[in-house]
Amino acid sequence: MSPQEQAFDAAEREELKRLHTRISPRFRRPEVRERAGRYLAGLLEPMDRRTGRQMARQIGEGRADGVQRLLNAARWDADAVRDDLREYVLEHLGDPSGVVVPIEIGFPKKGPKSAGVARQPNPTSRREENCQVGLFLAYASRRGWAFIDRALYLPEEWAEDEVRRRQAGVPQEIIFATKGELARAMLERAFGAGVPAAWASSGGSYGEHEQLWRWLEAAGRSYLLAVSPSHKLWKRIDGVPRHEPAHQPPAITESWPWRRVEVGANTWWAHDREWVRHLLAYPVRPRRERWLLTGRSVVQQDEYSYHRAYVPEGTSLATLAWMAGPSLAVEEGLEQAKDEVGLDQYEVRHWDPWHRHITLCLLAHAALQVARARAASSGDRRSPA
Repeated sequence: MSPQEQAFDAAEREELKRLHTRISPRFRRPEVRERAGRYLAGLLEPMDRRTGRQMARQIGEGRADGVQRLLNAARWDADAVRDDLREYVLEHLGDPSGVVVPIEIGFPKKGPKSAGVARQPNPTSRREENCQVGLFLAYASRRGWAFIDRALYLPEEWAEDEVRRRQAGVPQEIIFATKGELARAMLERAFGAGVPAAWASSGGSYGEHEQLWRWLEAAGRSYLLAVSPSHKLWKRIDGVPRHEPAHQPPAITESWPWRRVEVGANTWWAHDREWVRHLLAYPVRPRRERWLLTGRSVVQQDEYSYHRAYVPEGTSLATLAWMAGPSLAVEEGLEQAKDEVGLDQYEVRHWDPWHRHITLCLLAHAALQVARARAASSGDRRSPA
């Protein structure tokens, strides 16, 4: 490791200590407070799997009992710590032109006992497999990005099974909610807390959750939400030929007015892509427009992305492309985030321990991102990944 890398590593750890001091009042017992700090530091250490036993060894404890108590039995409120996380991220990365980015992560599992596990589409691997699905809300601005919220998706089969709910510690007040409803709940928390965001942007297929985008429109929020290539939006565009059967994407042609736009030039989310947009034939509120934005890589032109957009009248194609930048970059940075703090490396099976582990992972990741953003602003190192 070079002296510069060692200094940067030290800066990350110092930032993590400051963040731990910030959340310390959430842990009433000194031993729990101190163990939470060691756990956060341990998450940054490189290891194959951040299991309870390995984490215990990493933080200097011979047995896994203490780590298990921290995640299972110790008295602390993970939602309150989540609120601290959000305030911390906004304090360091907040900007009026910021964007909130809902995103999904799949956590493959072998057995049937982990809360919410089921054979279902894994948004990470894009395969149907036995997994849990976590929903996350990231905040991104010119200054960097980090997660500010999380939710565990509970499939309907789980929500209706009292035995499995009880065994996995799912609280009684938790009922079945679609992914769109969970995303809306996270966005409501963010907007209710005054998160400065000019719009919402997403990958995945959040643009297909009608209740979500209609709620955003009713709230006067601009958005750019991803849809699948076979979405029914194509039926709203005149003059765009479609393949048969009807669920196939349209016949994309070079005759479309593709325009090359350097997305987010001079920002950490820069992308070089080609874009085209089609006006959607939907009734809209005064001085608003709905668009379908299609993008493709200039390197691999068979890789497409599709977004529905709701924006002020007169919004340019370049602005729409710029709006797509943060969600594209957050999706790309997700794998690095998982590797760095073990977001997908855990053995907990119950509802509360999942939220506790994930919240601590998001805190560790936020400290990394803030340290990197500070270094980037001073010219010491590249912008946040």
